[in-house]
Amino acid sequence: MIKPLLPATLFAVALFAGVQPASAQFQDRNFRVSNGVSKEHPMGNGLAAMGACTLQKSGGKMKMQSFWDGALGNDLTATQSVRTGSLDMVLTSTAPLTAIIPALGVFDLPFLFNDEKEADQLLDGKAGAWFSDKLPAVGVVNLSWWENGFRHTTNSRRPITKAEDFQGVKMRVMQNTIFIDTFKELGSNAVPLAFSEVYSALETKTVDGQENPYNNIENMKFYEVQKYLTLTKHAYSPTLVLFSKKIWDGLSPAEQGVLKDCAAVGQTEQRKVNRMKSDESLANLKASGMQVNEISPAETLRVRDKLKVIYERHSGSIGREALDLVLGELKRVRGS
Repeated sequence: MIKPLLPATLFAVALFAGVQPASAQFQDRNFRVSNGVSKEHPMGNGLAAMGACTLQKSGGKMKMQSFWDGALGNDLTATQSVRTGSLDMVLTSTAPLTAIIPALGVFDLPFLFNDEKEADQLLDGKAGAWFSDKLPAVGVVNLSWWENGFRHTTNSRRPITKAEDFQGVKMRVMQNTIFIDTFKELGSNAVPLAFSEVYSALETKTVDGQENPYNNIENMKFYEVQKYLTLTKHAYSPTLVLFSKKIWDGLSPAEQGVLKDCAAVGQTEQRKVNRMKSDESLANLKASGMQVNEISPAETLRVRDKLKVIYERHSGSIGREALDLVLGELKRVRGS
């Protein structure tokens, strides 16, 4: 005959049942993270904040191991490794991923955003969520939107102050059809190259110039092999914090929640430092001897008008739904 459990025993069993899942919801994990930039880049600040957060929230069980300067492959290669589950996480701009998710090409369109505030509102709102929802189908989970920031042009041939100055400049661009088409439309010879190959291509004059945010230009020491910097602000480059869906599906809900929460903590730090360091980087680039110039507002309008054709030409590959969503949200954000 089975004896009924005493109240004290029942309480102990209930307590154990409540504690057991809590103690088992985190396992010892070491997540390897790939990044194409150097540790000194603001991505490093974001990952440090995210890593400290995951350690604290998981009781020291979830660790981030960062690899820099494309040590685990360029953005596209590392992303493919994340998709297969041979790598846990990658920080990558959207541009190399358009072959996988063509709709992401909307972020490569020239002069899409006017400032960071617009970008934040769009990416942290329903448009950003719409794009993130598409990613699990291709094997990745987007934990958060970080940023590379606004892109500017450098070259070793001449100052660029008007649209015609782009003519004949051999310009390295990301491995992305819209960037290639944009600079071809300006008269440049657009050469797609992985980020890790850019310095040597500039040094050997394989290409004359490139385009990147200030922080990237400084951290990769492009000022050593480039004389002219033009503040074109021609594109804003979002960064995805991509996690392998194959690995994600094996995590507990608590572990998944920690990664999401801590990626948001990293986002706050990374954006803050990126924007603060952008001004510092520009000053440092000037101090390093780069000749810095702006394109006048009137000339910028000429360049923008010249590039409107890029929107029309690539609307089919991007998809009308993505284009209408982003342009509609921007219209709402701008109150127009």
